[in-house]
Amino acid sequence: MEDKTPPKKSREKSSDGSLLRSSSIVSVMTLLSRVLGLVRDVMVAQYFGARADAFFVAFKIPNFFRRLFAEGAFSVAFVPVLTEYKTQRGLIEVKLLIARVSGVLGMALLGITALALLGADYLPWVFAPGFREDPEKFALTADLLRITFPYLLFISLTAFASSVLNAYGRFAVPAFTPVLLNLCLIFSVVVMTEWFVEPLFALAWGVFMAGAVQLLFQLPFIAQLGLLVRPQYQPKDEGVRRIGKLMIPALFGVSVSQINLLLDTLLASFLESGSVSWLYYSDRLNNLPLGIFAIAIGVVILPALSQKHAAEKGQEFAKTLDWAIRMVFLLALPAALALVTLATPLMATIFYHGEITAYDVGKMTLSLQAYGSGLLAFMMIKVLAPGYYARQDTKTPVKIGIQAMAVNMVLNLALVFPLQHVGLALATSLSAYFNAYMLYRGLRKQGVYAAQPGWLSFVAKAAIANVALFVVMFWLMGNPQQWLEWSTLERSGWMALIVTAGVFVYFAILIVAGLRPRHLKGQLF
Repeated sequence: MEDKTPPKKSREKSSDGSLLRSSSIVSVMTLLSRVLGLVRDVMVAQYFGARADAFFVAFKIPNFFRRLFAEGAFSVAFVPVLTEYKTQRGLIEVKLLIARVSGVLGMALLGITALALLGADYLPWVFAPGFREDPEKFALTADLLRITFPYLLFISLTAFASSVLNAYGRFAVPAFTPVLLNLCLIFSVVVMTEWFVEPLFALAWGVFMAGAVQLLFQLPFIAQLGLLVRPQYQPKDEGVRRIGKLMIPALFGVSVSQINLLLDTLLASFLESGSVSWLYYSDRLNNLPLGIFAIAIGVVILPALSQKHAAEKGQEFAKTLDWAIRMVFLLALPAALALVTLATPLMATIFYHGEITAYDVGKMTLSLQAYGSGLLAFMMIKVLAPGYYARQDTKTPVKIGIQAMAVNMVLNLALVFPLQHVGLALATSLSAYFNAYMLYRGLRKQGVYAAQPGWLSFVAKAAIANVALFVVMFWLMGNPQQWLEWSTLERSGWMALIVTAGVFVYFAILIVAGLRPRHLKGQLF
């Protein structure tokens, strides 16, 4: 007799929760991770300044493949299939799927890692060809890459474990896991830099260590679900083959922004020394609200949408998607406004220490404003794409993704010469708007998404609140250049005042305009 019993009663906990509560849990955990990430970046900037280009490239290469295969194409292909098995099949088949997918994934990752280690001297030619003009930096990048690339193996298996936990409503553990990466890198800066003649090797080993720690951290939680099984290498398994077919087009569709960022790195390697670091630091700050809000919402709604699709609940599917889009508008617009308006104060407060100069702050400010102008689009992509992946449609996003990549490449070439590194950031933002619009239009044309009642009133309230927010920030900020003259304590205190006042005014205006907590709630299932 087929076993229909769920692994444990607690596994169905997510069905009683709300989208708002679940995304809030992920947001809080992600906020902790991103705050520690900023602490990490401040320490790296203070110790190495803009000369950490070699490490950033060596770290970006495995990170690119991680986001492409693990958090990107693999997750969006695996979660809907796992959710279908969980909803329509028994526990035995779920465990077999997990065993066989983990076996095939593990073998593929071992092969990719081995090839990368053998070709470490050549990968920098692909990802940072401009480094060839500096043989010492080029050789250092290759040496660091040999240490950082195995991170792909560990973190991809970690992403696999996270997908299982998310499918069973255990969102907090995967959201907390990146905290361990930041703790390991902070440890490497504070303690391990003294162990090496070239201190950048401490960061590389910190990355290696972080990958192993994150994987080991999640295994006990998989075991609690009764789903910690021995991997099986069976690539012809029906579930494995379905996931593989879904992954192939998803490689482009879900990871366009990552490919665009790597194109930026490639072109930036030909620009003024420090350009890679300026783009990295500004992109990291831009990713703070992106990770806290949009990625959290996207993580939560993918299994929710997948289950609604499997249950053929089309109207609830559309309502869930509409809820996610409204949340993005509510949170992305003020965050983008803050990044663009407060770019110099933010960069001065966070990074103007140690080896970072006022010149670096000025350069990072410009690229942060360019990235910040595209924050709404970046966040929209994170919640619109699950509308396709939950229905196991990976072909449509890939078509849109290829078009967006082409737009980004054209804009890169058009803007990099007059605007240097700022042009690269601006091109990424503009192509993201194209990507988001095409995803939105596709969902409307397919009849999957329809705007729910109340949008006009919602937009009017958000617009009024954002105008008030801008006035408060602009008034309190004063002359941006004076922030470079203040002490760290003065900058931190004044920034805390601006943030507190801005958050208070924004939400106070929304409440006065009639927005209530009940308007933000959505049911998971």
